[in-house]
Amino acid sequence: MQKLFLFIFSLFTITNYAQTSSFYKKSDTLNLKRRNAVIISESILAGGALLALNQLWYADYPQSSFHLKNDNNDWNQMDKAGHFMTSYYIGKVGMEVLDWTGVSKKNQLIYGATLGFSFLTAVEIFDGFSKEWGASPGDILANATGTGLLVGQELLWNEQRITVKYSFHQTHFAKERPNTLGENFLQQTLKDYNGQTYWLSANIWSFNKKSSFPKWLNVALGYGAEGMLFGNQNAANSTIQEPYRQFYLSLDVDLTKIRTNSEFLKSVFSVINFVKIPAPALEINTKNGISLHYLYF
Repeated sequence: MQKLFLFIFSLFTITNYAQTSSFYKKSDTLNLKRRNAVIISESILAGGALLALNQLWYADYPQSSFHLKNDNNDWNQMDKAGHFMTSYYIGKVGMEVLDWTGVSKKNQLIYGATLGFSFLTAVEIFDGFSKEWGASPGDILANATGTGLLVGQELLWNEQRITVKYSFHQTHFAKERPNTLGENFLQQTLKDYNGQTYWLSANIWSFNKKSSFPKWLNVALGYGAEGMLFGNQNAANSTIQEPYRQFYLSLDVDLTKIRTNSEFLKSVFSVINFVKIPAPALEINTKNGISLHYLYF
């Protein structure tokens, strides 16, 4: 997922600026100029990103005929969680930017919300022609699940009551294999699955809007894993310890529901809302059982 993060973040930032800027308020009816500009811009961004990936990443590895690769057991499925989240957010950006142009809800879901699945499937095709990797059915399923969460909530509730979030803390495992897990903090946030946690964060108030719960309060379920130096531990020559899974229960904040009159803050809150707010957390893992974190990152 490190190959895609900067592309996603840039697209997400541009989209949210457009939506919150007073000059670019959402159109109540279809604005053809905006829609055409969005189509052209997204085509250039996506095409440019794929071209860059091909030249800067895949060109360094030998090509092969198209083939599949079963990597479902790698990294305790943490990479699949990354695909799930990436597909969700690219689709969310695609949907919201079409909403800004005044496109109908139906077309937002058909052409916008599916942007993540379409883009990531194109990346899987590149993988399929690379001798080093191979197209992963598990990745494609994770991409589809992320898009499904996005579209399903829009069809069911016409809003996103459950969002996907991310948190990270540094681990000692990166020092063991810095080339694979990252040499510095930024690289590790993208590469070291041991320190990553992926969350489903549900807004309590949105399920009962007559309740007295704060509108910004969420409850979050998280998944992580540790003890991983190699993608496939069975293929490794040696390991420090047996990898294990972690499941978390914690509180969270929906930053987009914090009241503010500042358009700048609204934009900032919307862009960084994919980050899980540090909070106390209950951990249940497959190694030691149950533990409590007073403040979990």
